[in-house]
Amino acid sequence: MKRCIPKQTSLLHSYFKVSFWLHISLLLFIAESIFYKIQLEKTSAIQETYSLFWLGCFLFSFTHIFLVLMDSWSRFQNYKRIKDQLFMYGFQPKIANNYLVSKCQRRALKIACEELDLEQEYTRYLERCKVKWYHFVPYFMMEDPLFLFRKHFWNRTFLEKIYQPKFDYQQLYLESIDTYKKRELL
Repeated sequence: MKRCIPKQTSLLHSYFKVSFWLHISLLLFIAESIFYKIQLEKTSAIQETYSLFWLGCFLFSFTHIFLVLMDSWSRFQNYKRIKDQLFMYGFQPKIANNYLVSKCQRRALKIACEELDLEQEYTRYLERCKVKWYHFVPYFMMEDPLFLFRKHFWNRTFLEKIYQPKFDYQQLYLESIDTYKKRELL
């Protein structure tokens, strides 16, 4: 018997749900970059010391635009993998533990759970792990201050490999509706 799943959203819609907060920060980094660029242009003619300061601020925020885009893409790859795992095995703490590290990864887990009607299991799991809504800073940053120099950090955060979903959830939903209608007719 095939598993019944709720109505599914498009992959594009899921991408934006998964990376909602990352796109908010993207807009903030774009606004910061514009502000710093304006300040840099104003001070470049006046004093070189201030220009270096504003140039540093501009480069910091401008670089973050690309990091946020890469992070949102990686979280989307996580989301597709999580959704397949949850569909095949149900909600398992062993699966969820891999995505507990950061707020963005938990968001990918949350969206996958919502789309497979596993929100209650997700909520109970976070309560058991004592994860709160305000836990924004990834846990590994607290445990390892040199995380920036670790290959694992860069691969897992910004360079996640493309994941092809194993299931067509839109089609599975339509098939489950057809199966339900056939049962109703009998």
